[in-house]
Amino acid sequence: MPKIVIQKDRCKGCLLCISFCPRGLISVDKSLNKRGVRPVKVDTKGECLGCALCALICPDCCIEVFK
Repeated sequence: MPKIVIQKDRCKGCLLCISFCPRGLISVDKSLNKRGVRPVKVDTKGECLGCALCALICPDCCIEVFK
């Protein structure tokens, strides 16, 4: 099963990845990162397709998808 890894301290909270995830597995975290913004988080209970659209659209390259 594919795995999404997000480097939360690099995330600037643009939320582009949320709109591109076909399964809706990415959402906004409740805690703040070092930048003082709410980063995104991954729902680990859902099943990732491994499409890597989230990683491709991320302007800060803080998302990695492992297949």
